[in-house]
Amino acid sequence: MSETLSEWDGRVGAPRFEDYSKKYEEFFVMTRRDGIIELRMHTDGGPFEHSWMGHNAWGQAWLEIGNDPENEVLIITGTGDRWHSGDPAALWHTPFCQWSSDSQIKMYYDMAKLLENLIFAVDIPTIAAVNGPGTHCEFATACDITLCVEDADFFDPHFLAGGVPGDGMGLTLQKTIGVKRASYYMYTGKRLDGRTALELGLVNEVLPLDRLLPRAWEIAEMIMQRPRAARRLTHAIASRPWKQALVDDYGFHAAHQLWGMTMGQAGRLDKLREMSERFQGPRSSPAEEEPR
Repeated sequence: MSETLSEWDGRVGAPRFEDYSKKYEEFFVMTRRDGIIELRMHTDGGPFEHSWMGHNAWGQAWLEIGNDPENEVLIITGTGDRWHSGDPAALWHTPFCQWSSDSQIKMYYDMAKLLENLIFAVDIPTIAAVNGPGTHCEFATACDITLCVEDADFFDPHFLAGGVPGDGMGLTLQKTIGVKRASYYMYTGKRLDGRTALELGLVNEVLPLDRLLPRAWEIAEMIMQRPRAARRLTHAIASRPWKQALVDDYGFHAAHQLWGMTMGQAGRLDKLREMSERFQGPRSSPAEEEPR
């Protein structure tokens, strides 16, 4: 059960759920019950389709959610049977090297704050429920607990598309499945499905789609049965390795990705188009057998 925080004289007003749930409704359907807040990514009621506005909204939403003392446990999930969708080739109609310097620095901060704000600004237990394939799984894998379905696809597309894997997925792979395995999956872009992710330590449970979100709520409700101090201080321990990883390595990774992008993108859009089925699904061929 959610506890009541004591009032302090002169306390600045916290963000209100009614306000920020409306502010970000284009990107998230937000639900809160007994201190548990669920963020379900969506676009027009269907699976989330990648956009630069959405990319910016993630990092901004974490700040307001983390600063609302009424939030006690965070669940992040997607809509339908895909975690994330979209056509990246359509987003990159102007090569990054032709962007203005202001636009390039905005991209850097959007990349950085997507993970940094989740890890540094959200001081409550976090649970990700990855409901299907799709990119940008880095913040799902950086949550305290990660659940997924069997056909999840934890992959980093950057190197396959001629880029540098620096916006977070490569880092979370290094810190979960190990440096050697992470290097293999970064270079090859091979599929890391739910069962393989579980075997390698990237996720905690694999469930059927109809059990995924109920299980996330079960865990959140169990967490809520413990005192607030225990919840928050345990999260502090759970998130500390991620804080260290971000301080030590994330800026290096992100800067190298963008540095590579400023050198030109010859053939990059063609490679992205070749991968469009993987970004948008569904897959028609069975998964390849992955090395362990």
